[in-house]
Amino acid sequence: MSLSCSDCLSDLLCGEDSSEILSGESPECSSDIESPACSEESIAGFIEDERKFVPGVDYLARFQSHSLDISARTDSVAWILKVQTYYGFHPLTAYLSVNYLDRFLCSRRLPQANGWPMQLLSVACLSLAAKMEEPLVPSLLDLQVEGAKFIFEPRTIRRMELLVLSVLDWRLRSVTPFCFIAFFAFKLDSTGTFVGFLIQRATEIILSNIQEASFLEYWPSCIAAAAILSAANEIPNLSLENPELAESWCDGLSKDKIIGCYRLMQDLVLQNDRKMKSPTIVLPQLRVTVRARMMRSRTPTTPTTDSSSSFSVSSSSSSSPLSSSYKKRKINKCLWVDDDKGSSE
Repeated sequence: MSLSCSDCLSDLLCGEDSSEILSGESPECSSDIESPACSEESIAGFIEDERKFVPGVDYLARFQSHSLDISARTDSVAWILKVQTYYGFHPLTAYLSVNYLDRFLCSRRLPQANGWPMQLLSVACLSLAAKMEEPLVPSLLDLQVEGAKFIFEPRTIRRMELLVLSVLDWRLRSVTPFCFIAFFAFKLDSTGTFVGFLIQRATEIILSNIQEASFLEYWPSCIAAAAILSAANEIPNLSLENPELAESWCDGLSKDKIIGCYRLMQDLVLQNDRKMKSPTIVLPQLRVTVRARMMRSRTPTTPTTDSSSSFSVSSSSSSSPLSSSYKKRKINKCLWVDDDKGSSE
């Protein structure tokens, strides 16, 4: 499918009916994670609408069947989280970025071209999410930090942003677990004594598990409930809370889904604890010495270029010139949507 700039710009007028926007029938998610608990009516609206902002039911199965590359998604999410930490973005910004990425991949297949299409998609999704949630957004060039394998020109990213907007039908204000965690925290701790900790810890748990594709099986409300229950395990007064009772927090929750998501979170927490407690492996001094001698024995020559990471440069390349700030790879004919001639597939 070819998408020209003129086609994208024509959609900037917004494809939604203005009466729908002004009617106030669709609840708006709060970007403030620590805001007071929402009303029962708002939560009911989020439960009803959350299915519109998740990938299709076959999305996870496509990773399991290797129709989609799970390692590419993992790398992209890891990069998004690094940039979120680097700039101090809100947790919701990172979550929305991954949500946009998953919803796009569910609808459109990226071309296999040395990994740059996935990187370009990641930058575009993070840029859109930052514009939605952050008061100050870095420039498109400054956004490409923390080990970005490819650096794209702003015009290329903007074209990709328009393609993402088109595929997502301009629905960026998504229902996420953060719409529910404050409400669920108050349901679990009606006194409000531990609500602040529950929200903070649940947020950390959600972000720490966002790379795991298995969570794509669960909807935002379920993930939020499981995260609150996992956070409660760290509070002696709440550690005996029965996960089955979470179904009563609001209509539309599934006991089986919450328990499944909760157990998955607990397994991942144990795995992370084992990794943190595992001893650091120290290389023998002999190996280090031999390695150093081998390096010194080499005659100083012009550094060789790895053919797998070098690209010839054409006049239509979308990557920017090399700079000393971080490694940038030039890409041959990698313009995602080249005016009226580009193809997205």
